Amino acid sequence: MGIKASLSLPFAKFIVSKNKKWKKNAVKVQENLMLELVRQAENTVFGKDHDFQEIKNYSDLKKQIPIKDYEGLKDYIQQIIDGKEDVLWPGKPLYFCKTSGTTSGTKYIPISKESMPSHITAARDSILSYIAETKNTSIVNGKMIFLQGSPELTKTGDILTGRLSGIVAHHIPAYLTKNRLPSFETNCIEDWETKIEAIVDETLPENMSLISGIPPWVQMYFEKLQVKTGKLIKDIFPKFDLFIYGGVNYEPYRKSFEKLIGKKVDGVELYPASEGFIAYQDSQTEEGMLLCVNHGIFYEFIPTDEFFNEAPRRISLADVKIGVDYVIILNTNAGLWGYNIGDTIKFVSTNPYRIIVSGRIKHFTSAFGEHVIAEEVEKSLKEAVKNYPSEINEFHVAPQVNPKEGLPYHEWFVEFKKEPENLDGFITLIDENLQKHNSYYKDLISGGIMTKLIVTKVSKNGFRNYMKSIGKLGGQNKVPRLANDRKIADKLNEF
Repeated sequence: MGIKASLSLPFAKFIVSKNKKWKKNAVKVQENLMLELVRQAENTVFGKDHDFQEIKNYSDLKKQIPIKDYEGLKDYIQQIIDGKEDVLWPGKPLYFCKTSGTTSGTKYIPISKESMPSHITAARDSILSYIAETKNTSIVNGKMIFLQGSPELTKTGDILTGRLSGIVAHHIPAYLTKNRLPSFETNCIEDWETKIEAIVDETLPENMSLISGIPPWVQMYFEKLQVKTGKLIKDIFPKFDLFIYGGVNYEPYRKSFEKLIGKKVDGVELYPASEGFIAYQDSQTEEGMLLCVNHGIFYEFIPTDEFFNEAPRRISLADVKIGVDYVIILNTNAGLWGYNIGDTIKFVSTNPYRIIVSGRIKHFTSAFGEHVIAEEVEKSLKEAVKNYPSEINEFHVAPQVNPKEGLPYHEWFVEFKKEPENLDGFITLIDENLQKHNSYYKDLISGGIMTKLIVTKVSKNGFRNYMKSIGKLGGQNKVPRLANDRKIADKLNEF
C-alpha cells in the first residue's frame, strides 16, 4: 500500500463522518440555506425586482419568486454579459457554463466563486464515500481518466466561458493531477473521434484504476481499446476497479459494459449539472444518490402530474414523499432563482434523502395524453431484455401520430448490439410492461386510440453518426431517450 492509499482511508472516514451532520439534519439545513441565499442576493437586480426583503420564510419565497426556465432569466443573463454587476448574485460570475438548449439556443449558466467549490467537493466526496464503505484504497494509486469536454475557455463579455467538465478541470486538486489522464493537450482536441484515438494511445501503457464519463462515450472508448488490442478491458487494465458515471441511465449499457470489461466493476453514479452539483451515490448497498442539501442549492419540488397546471403545487424538502415523481427546482448561490432545469426525480429514501433521476419533464412522449416518462420506458425495456436476452447500444422513442395506415403508435428506434432471437415477443413484452407502468398508455391501447409500439432498427453506430451529423459527437452530449415530436425520429430514419 502506497502513502497516498494509506492516508486515503482515514481521510475518507473523516469526511463521511463530517457529512453525517447535514445528512441527518437535511430539512433544517435547507431552511437555513434558503434564508442565507435570499439575504445575500437582496440587493441584486433580481432581488430588488422580486422584493427579496419581504421573504422571511418558504411561503414568502413562493410568492416572490416565480418558476422560470432559461428563457425567464435570459434578460438578466444578458445584463451580466453586457458587463453589469450584482444582477442575479453579488458581483460577477467566475464563469459561464455554455450549454446547448433546445428552445433557447446556446445557454450561458453562471458559476460564482461561491458555487464553484461544490462541484469539486461533491465529486471528491463521492469517491471518499466509496473508499470509506469498501475499504478499497487501491484506486488512488493507479491512473484516473475523466472523459470530458475541452478545458479550453473563451470569453463571453469579460467572463470566462466553457463546458462544465472543462471548467472543473481547472480546479482539480493538485494531489489528483499527477494521476489524472488524459493530458491537457489531448483534452483540448475538439474532434471527438480524433480525441478518443489519442486517449486510447495515451492510456494503453498506463495502470488505469478509475474511469469516468458518460456511458455511451466510455463505451466508445472501450470498443476502440478492444479493437486495437484484441483484449478485454480487464486484461488491458487489471487494476480497473471503479467506474464513475452520470448523464444518462447506466442500465441499458450495463450488459455491454460487463462484456467489454470481462468482469463486474463497482460503479458510482453522479448527478452534476451546469446549475450545480445535485447528488452523488454514497453507498454501494443502498439505492439512489444522496441529495446535496449543504452545497449552495435550496431545492423545491413540483409533482410531475401537476406541473402543467395553472398554479402547480410547490413544496420544500420537508414535504416530499417516497415514490412520487417531482420536477426539481433550484435556487442557487450562483443566482439561479426558481429555476427549472427540466429534470424529474424520485425519492427512494428520506433518511437520508436519496433520489433517482426519473427523466426529463421536456423529454416525454405524450401525443395523446399518456405522458410516458423515461423511467417507465427504461423499466419496460430492462424487463424485456431480461426475458429475451439481447444487448442495446441506444434507443429513442417518438410518437407516430399520422401513420400511412392503421392507428397511431409509439415508434422505438433501437440500435441493437445483439438482437433478441424472438423480436416479436420482445416488442410485445415491452408494450405489456409499458401498459403495466403507465395506466394512461394502457387505456389508450385498450380504448383503440393507439396500437402496440413498433420497433425500427437503427444500423450499427447509427446514433453516433446522427450525433456527428448535428455536430454533437462526444463530451457531455447525449440523445434524448424520449421526444414528443419526430424531429430526431425523422433524422434517425436516415441512419
